[in-house]
Amino acid sequence: MRAMLKNVPLFIGLRYTRAKRRNQFISFISAFSLLGMTLGVMALIIVLSVMNGLDREMKNRILSVIPHGFIDSPGGLDDWQVFAKEVSQQKDVIGVAPYLQGQVMVSFNGAMDGVQIEGILPSEELKVSIIQDKMIAGNLDYLQPGEYGIVLGRILASRLMLTIGDKVVLTSSDINITPLGIFARSRIFTLVGVFEAGAQIDANFALIHLQDAQKFFRKSHPQGLKVKTRDMFSAATTLSNVKQHLTGNYQIKDWSQTQGSLFSAVKMEKIVVTSLLMIIVAVAAFNIVSSLVLMVADKRSDIAVLRTLGMSSRQVMTIFMVQGTAVGLSGILLGSVLGSLIAFGLSDVMSFLENNLGWQFFDPDVFYIAQLPSVLLWQDLFLVCSVAFALSFLAALYPAYSASQIQPAEALRYE
Repeated sequence: MRAMLKNVPLFIGLRYTRAKRRNQFISFISAFSLLGMTLGVMALIIVLSVMNGLDREMKNRILSVIPHGFIDSPGGLDDWQVFAKEVSQQKDVIGVAPYLQGQVMVSFNGAMDGVQIEGILPSEELKVSIIQDKMIAGNLDYLQPGEYGIVLGRILASRLMLTIGDKVVLTSSDINITPLGIFARSRIFTLVGVFEAGAQIDANFALIHLQDAQKFFRKSHPQGLKVKTRDMFSAATTLSNVKQHLTGNYQIKDWSQTQGSLFSAVKMEKIVVTSLLMIIVAVAAFNIVSSLVLMVADKRSDIAVLRTLGMSSRQVMTIFMVQGTAVGLSGILLGSVLGSLIAFGLSDVMSFLENNLGWQFFDPDVFYIAQLPSVLLWQDLFLVCSVAFALSFLAALYPAYSASQIQPAEALRYE
């Protein structure tokens, strides 16, 4: 009998959610709060999935060309082959290659742009990068010592209106002091290749031969090694372990430090967008408050009868807590199911619409992508549902408390 009495508030609360209300306005507010919660949760899941997909796509594209880490020596590596052999024997290191890096200005026919340039050995570069597979014109092997060839990203080459064989001028920040005056160091290079990684590096990255870079920057040795690890997401740990086995003054950097500002910006954007879209869920929670307040006012006589039959104020409060959270939970479940289904099939839906409607939603020349990637993470799904449920629960507290404070004699006085 006691168990049945304990279940009475639950039964009544659920009964109120299904009951046809005399006041149609209350029904409308309840339906609107359910719809708002559904749309809010669904929108959050879809947007977070798309941003996860973009983040993964950027990492995969950039880190297929940019190495997972760097090991630099302040004085340069005078015998990089021996050092490379030592590093390559460390755990989880699957490739190393020498490099020399600098910032220069590249100019052609009056047009000028800043670029990060790297001196590489083409044969060794294949161990740490798949940039050879990203070549759309020319070949990485065309970088020969003494010939001063250069490979540029597609966007940069397009911006300067370059074609294979064109001569460009590289100008560094270093200066040459001559009897005729002080001049910035510059050199003519020939465009021998163009690559397309589908990321921002297409606009600000260039490659030349390592020996040409040493002559251009007046360095006797490579500045360090580029390192490829077995798992790019654990590159920091791998490089930290490598450093412990090295003797000497070496500077270790992983991709999260060299490209950290880009991925930090993506992460911050995800946080901001999530916070803004959470307003939709908050509005739905406010609608739950409105519908429950109106429901309490509509059910004052029912509450008074229940109190006279022996129901406690706590049980009355439980009735409306059940009703409010039930509406919120229904919207959360419906929104999470719809959002998950759309997130899983978003790329296929976009491709279907493009093929049948003849539209191109994303121009790869502008957005770096041809279709919208989507990756649903269960931790995001749990976070969205948890926050939405917490807001629904909090929204039901005040109306439920107000219902529990109704005095039977006052409510039934004019009945």
